[in-house]
Amino acid sequence: MMNSFLTVVFLLIYCNNIFAIAPPIILPTPQKCEVLTGKCPLSQIKNLKRFHDATIPAEGYRLKIEKKGVNIWCSDDSGYIYAKQTLKMLAFQYATIGYIPCLSIVDAPRVKWRSFMMDSGRQYQRVSTIKKYIDMMSILKFNRFHWHLTEGLGWRLEIKTYPKLTSIGAYVGKEKEQQGYYSHEDVHEIITYAKERAITVVPEIDIPGHAEAALNAYPHLGCFGEVPLVPKEGFTQHIFCAGKPETINFLKNVIDEVCDLFPSEYIHLGGDEAPKGNWDKCSDCQGRIKELGLKDSHDLQLWFSAEMAKHLKAKGRKAIFWGDVVYTNGYPLPDNTVIHWWNWRGHQDLAYRNAVKGGHSVIAGTNNYSYLNFPLSPWRGYHADRTFDIEDIYRSNPSNIKEGDALLIGMSASLWTDYNVTESMIDRRLFPRIFALVQQMWSQTNDISFEQFYGNVKMLKPFFEKLNYEFGPGLKSEVPSNYSWE
Repeated sequence: MMNSFLTVVFLLIYCNNIFAIAPPIILPTPQKCEVLTGKCPLSQIKNLKRFHDATIPAEGYRLKIEKKGVNIWCSDDSGYIYAKQTLKMLAFQYATIGYIPCLSIVDAPRVKWRSFMMDSGRQYQRVSTIKKYIDMMSILKFNRFHWHLTEGLGWRLEIKTYPKLTSIGAYVGKEKEQQGYYSHEDVHEIITYAKERAITVVPEIDIPGHAEAALNAYPHLGCFGEVPLVPKEGFTQHIFCAGKPETINFLKNVIDEVCDLFPSEYIHLGGDEAPKGNWDKCSDCQGRIKELGLKDSHDLQLWFSAEMAKHLKAKGRKAIFWGDVVYTNGYPLPDNTVIHWWNWRGHQDLAYRNAVKGGHSVIAGTNNYSYLNFPLSPWRGYHADRTFDIEDIYRSNPSNIKEGDALLIGMSASLWTDYNVTESMIDRRLFPRIFALVQQMWSQTNDISFEQFYGNVKMLKPFFEKLNYEFGPGLKSEVPSNYSWE
């Protein structure tokens, strides 16, 4: 009887120790996490000591949790911030037992560009909402907030040189969250908030296409001086005229003000989905093509893009364009051009291959499977072939190039707001699928099965819910037949 009692006691002690020293769940997964002897009371984790170590890669850190406090080694502020985010995740997991097991964590990012894009052009989000997702980015170790600020449905950035862009252009959309813009003060507030969380804000001014809102404000900048209708979805033939000198000057002045506002080394200039129907009929555009000896209207867009990129280069900045600009050869783009590869569904890896061939850096963020506005089940304009789940991303994301060219600088995740994806709908599109994307961007650990990874995601769900992020289904098999994405 005594032997049985001792056996039970031993097993209880053993199981308690196993629980206490079990490796914690951290996402994205760090390079190394080793459980040490001892435990650190949660009251002691505020005893942080920071040490500089130049041998640690940019944005990386070493985190050691000891009995009397926490030591962090890093080579920059980003690494220190990410270490603290990891510590926050750990503190939540062990809150119920009052201590964290002593740990040694080594961590650094897999790729240097890790961006999250929010489409504030089609739908306006409040400043508080933008901050909510900046907080999310920092926890998940994103380092760039790609802010899509102009669309056919709205011009959202105050440009003091051209006030009609917001007095008219910010209000052309008629749905409940399609009116509004960000003042210079709003922008400064968001840039500061992001910087404190190791995030750089990269603005996007989409040119020459998706310009209906801007052309409602200044119609003479289009080919024929017309005030275009603003479609509820999609885009029209009304784009900025590349043949008129006043249009080129206007856009360079806009870029000047954008550069004055945003310190980012990179400025995104769009360039996607720019139909050439009006350019093909426009005497100014055709005159420009003839004057420059260009092949056609696509070549004219390359010249137009090169002009804007050169303007940025003179300011010490780099220009990002969507992959549409490199589908065919033509007028050369300058060496400060970065290509954002997106349209896997339409062109697979054509933009990636052509960009690398041209010597341009590439950001990989394909619509399959990095566009998190695509739901898990059909909804509005998203048919069955535009749906995917967290397992699709984890196993099959074309953007997750394991042995990428040296010109591949990183990856992106995007949340477009087509079909009136309003603020209340965003969380359930992001969570939990965004974990698979950030795992691919950050983690250098490749030996985690999907089943184990998804189990870890589920274990961290309460942490993110406590921070007021709402989860939707992760797998298509988990979507109820009557589920609403609204």
